[in-house]
Parts: sequence; C-alpha cells; structure tokens
Amino acid sequence: MDKNIERLAEIIKNSNYVVFFTGAGASTDSGLADFRGRNGLYNQREYMGYEPEEILSHDFFFQHRDIFDKYLVEKLSINNIKPNAGHKAIAELEKMGKVKAVITQNIDNLHQDGGSRKVLELHGSLKRWYCLGCGKTSDKSFKCECGGIVRPDVTLYGEMLNEDVTAQAIREIKKADTLIIAGTSLTVYPAAYYLNYFTGKHLIIINETPTSQDGNAELVIRTGFAKTMTEVMEILK
Repeated sequence: MDKNIERLAEIIKNSNYVVFFTGAGASTDSGLADFRGRNGLYNQREYMGYEPEEILSHDFFFQHRDIFDKYLVEKLSINNIKPNAGHKAIAELEKMGKVKAVITQNIDNLHQDGGSRKVLELHGSLKRWYCLGCGKTSDKSFKCECGGIVRPDVTLYGEMLNEDVTAQAIREIKKADTLIIAGTSLTVYPAAYYLNYFTGKHLIIINETPTSQDGNAELVIRTGFAKTMTEVMEILK
C-alpha cells in the first residue's frame, strides 16, 4: 500500500480534531462532474453561447432563468446521485470521534446523504429551493402558485457567502489539529482564503491535480478521494 496512505491513516488515528474541506472532486466518483479538473465543466467553455461562470451568476439568473434552469438540469443535476465511499468514510470517522466538521464548497448534499452530521455548506445546496415571493420551500425546483421567482439556495457569482456559515467554518479550521483538503483546486475565493486560519499540525491535500497549498502540505496524495479514503479506512479498521 502507498506509504502516503499509511501515513494519512496514522495521522488521523493520532488526531483529536480532524476537519475536512472538500470540493467538487470529492463527488466525481458519485457521477458528478467537477469544475476545474481535466474534464471539468469550466473546460467545456460554452453552453448556448455563454460561459459557465456567466450562467451561474446572480445577474444571469434573473435575466435568463430558462437557460439557467436548463444548465442546472443538464450539467449540475443531483437527481439519483449517491454518496461514494469517500463521503461514507468521513461519516464513519465522525462516528469514531475523529472528524468534527466537514466544510464543503459542494452543493450536492452528498456529505449529509453519506451520514455526516456537521456539514458547513459554503455555497449552499441544490437540495433547497425557495420562492422569493412567498417564501415557500422545497427540496427541488418547483413552480410556485403565487407566481414568484423560485431559486436554489446556492451562492451565485456576484453574491456574498452566508456570514454565519463562513464564521462557523473559520472557527472549525482554527480548532483543527488536522485539516484535510479533498477534491478542490483551491482557486475559488473567498472560500480558499479561509485556509489561512489553519494553525494546526497536519495539512493534507487529496487532489488529482496541483493546488496552491501543495507546498505547505505535509502530505499530497494524487489518487482519487474515494479510493484514498477507502484504503485509509481499511487500515483504521
């Protein structure tokens, strides 16, 4: 077995406060595309003549909701998507008392579906939709009887992150003795900036492509998130 995997298992075993910070790459083994990986959505540049970053923006949502909704259905749908072995491993580590929180940039709800209880969603979730007119909510897109605009509870480009969630995330990062970054290129700000609050002992990167924090990490693991965590759990059990 890879020595880095063995070392990661040892670090987790001897840690008291592990926090995971995850991105889209943590969900690729569940069938979702990531954003900036080799085959990421942002490398598929145009959709109906628009760039992905433009489609997923505040202004575009209000100006072209039909295209926005179509993009979500075709490119970001979480219907019938199941948590992978990596999500389940984190939940198991939480039950073991090792993982204290998961901070995620993902909007797919897979950490919760996998069994994690303390999940801080920096960018919201596609499992929550609400009407701007009357406040009606649902776990999926719907057409509201009041005629109001219905939107997902996600942070679009041009919008601020939820202050309460980000404050909680920063507190968890500050408390962590081990911070494991999984499936993110760390290019999205301000979320990636929060890693500067980490003053713990072990910084671990699990990502198939380079990140801006590789040089600061104790371990950099290039195998996939699900495979890595499966092997870690085999050692710990």
